[in-house]
Amino acid sequence: MALATAACFCFAALPTFAAEPANWPQFRGPSQDNRADEAKLPLNWSEEQNVAWKTEIPGKGWSSPVVWDDQVWVGSADEDGKKFYAVCVDVETGELLKTIDLFEVGEPAFCHPMNSYASPTPVVEEGRVYVHFGSYGTAAINTQTFDVLWKRNDLPCDHYRGPGSSPVVFENLLICTYDGFDLQYVVAFDKKTGETVWKKDREIDYGNENGDFKKAFSTPIFVTRNRRVEMVSPTSRATIAYDPRTGEERWRVTYSGFSATAQALLDEDGTIYINTGFGKAELHKVDASEIADGMAKVLWEQKKNVGSKPSQVLVGNRIYNVSDGGVVSCLDAESGEEVWSDRLEGQFSASVLYADGRLYLFNHEGQAFVVAAKDEYELLARNELENGCLASPAVHGDALIVRTTKHLYRIEE
Repeated sequence: MALATAACFCFAALPTFAAEPANWPQFRGPSQDNRADEAKLPLNWSEEQNVAWKTEIPGKGWSSPVVWDDQVWVGSADEDGKKFYAVCVDVETGELLKTIDLFEVGEPAFCHPMNSYASPTPVVEEGRVYVHFGSYGTAAINTQTFDVLWKRNDLPCDHYRGPGSSPVVFENLLICTYDGFDLQYVVAFDKKTGETVWKKDREIDYGNENGDFKKAFSTPIFVTRNRRVEMVSPTSRATIAYDPRTGEERWRVTYSGFSATAQALLDEDGTIYINTGFGKAELHKVDASEIADGMAKVLWEQKKNVGSKPSQVLVGNRIYNVSDGGVVSCLDAESGEEVWSDRLEGQFSASVLYADGRLYLFNHEGQAFVVAAKDEYELLARNELENGCLASPAVHGDALIVRTTKHLYRIEE
């Protein structure tokens, strides 16, 4: 017991938000793990059942909803990418409180139809929300007055298939990732003023001059090691850990995958699980406690049925995963071996959500599956809405906040 406690003290998830339990302030929740352990989420729903409200969201955007107090925020854009805006909805009533115009672009670059111009998820804290659209712009908004506090749209990057990496907050910084076809770097803004505090180029040997193998869409996580903070940032061909205060590189691991999208996972014993992205997604277990020549040690690699777009979820010593094509599986976190797998319907991009012994999985076609989080596969429910999800759901109390391709829903019993 003493040894386990010491390990957790030395290396644990960084509490980036001193948030109330009801708040879901960033991509994959307050602890960046897509877990709402105590939430009593509904098992069944449909357009006629357990929908507290349903609100049409203007434009097109796959940014996931974030929640602070009585507000839900999402980013959105015109489908042609010429106008970008932030949308605020009342979390209790579903009333559309405000649509805030932020940026106009005369000739936006190409965006793949599977993606959107507004895929990065906002990050919200007391009094402020930060909305990011990659190189198309980043803005800070006062959540009480809806005034725009600052904007930046001067950082170049050809996302080629569209932006995807979500911003993160650390202390006084808003950190954004620009992994494009042409340029690849990470930037920290002063979150109060929008001024650049540091900027770090990726400096990766991609092994290919084709920019399609250089772009990525992943969002960093924060961890601490012996009271020292690290920001673990997956990208194409490598995952790099930085000092979030300075941008100094701490360590890296390399792999053949590209277009990394899924967020890394952190185990309570300090182990990190990294998804390598497209080109046959793999899940790597990484020990960064001892660094040799700047490289962390890879303990195992799992190559079977790993999702390249949906982020996995870690519960105890089990990793739950869904592939892009709908194979849901359970892995042993210690060995990487598959415990079970089965097939669901449809295509998947949304992250796997865990709550109260259940897994919630949303596909592109409108179905949502509830699966038992245990060592035998058990499908508990199959639910359906009129449109599908590419955004990941948020949790507010005992309610799901779900963004489909057309609407925002509050789902609760």
